[in-house]
Amino acid sequence: TSLKFHSRLLIFGTIFILTTLLILYSSNSGNDVIYTPFHVATNHHAFKATDLKKWAGKEGYVAVHGNKTMTLHCHDCALVTSSSHVLGTQAGAEIDHTECVIRMNDAPTQGYEADVGNRTSVRVVAHSSVFRVVRRPNEFLNRTDSTPMIIFWGPPTKIGKDAKGTLYRLIQRVSMTYSNLSYFTITPNKMRKFDSLFQRETGRDRQKSQSWLSTGWFTMVIAIEMCDNIKVYGMVPPNHCGKKQGPKKMPYHYYKPRGPDECVTYLQNEKGRRGNHHRFITEKQVFARWAKQYNITFAHPTW
Repeated sequence: TSLKFHSRLLIFGTIFILTTLLILYSSNSGNDVIYTPFHVATNHHAFKATDLKKWAGKEGYVAVHGNKTMTLHCHDCALVTSSSHVLGTQAGAEIDHTECVIRMNDAPTQGYEADVGNRTSVRVVAHSSVFRVVRRPNEFLNRTDSTPMIIFWGPPTKIGKDAKGTLYRLIQRVSMTYSNLSYFTITPNKMRKFDSLFQRETGRDRQKSQSWLSTGWFTMVIAIEMCDNIKVYGMVPPNHCGKKQGPKKMPYHYYKPRGPDECVTYLQNEKGRRGNHHRFITEKQVFARWAKQYNITFAHPTW
């Protein structure tokens, strides 16, 4: 009898501990912000549109070295994404004939000229991609066929002029070594405006929703600021990854054929609850609305 009593006591004790842990886990999970995608088709009337042509002036960019100002203006721009959808398009010649060509992060042209072209007018680089760009100076920094402008974005604590951290000092050294290019960073004030813009356009507070803005978000806004007409190469529509039959697997980056699948990356980030995530699909829903306002067209695929 004593043995049975102790066995029952042990069982009840185990159940009590497991129940307590489950309650604690549930209460902690309840504090997580559940991110739900922004449905532009039904909700866009609820948010006041921002006129990006007047949204922020050139004062939002500061030269890394010297006293240059960002004054570039283009009538026609090609915004080349890093998506593998650009492969096999043979769009390179068309891209190179565009007045201004905008690229992102460490997306290369060498070896991919037939599909993505060779010229670069502006390259938008995230703080997390600086080292990858610097490691390949012949591809990104020492080009004799073009003198592009590089715009770095990131937390002011990492690339801000006042931070004087390792990353900013590296950017400074690069700007002095490869002085044929123009280098700018986005000011802390404008970085805050990018956050506010995300909230105005989606109804989501970027920090509270644990969202990271993508380089695509910064690049699209910069392109709208400086270009009268924009043709985007390789960007899929917002509903691309939600189709019932499911699109065929495509690498996230055209220059990393063994990299993660594009749709898997988009969906995992869009649905991610723990930690910070890019909201690629939400951003594309906003881009779809901006396309009607700012003469933006999409190619490969067309939508």
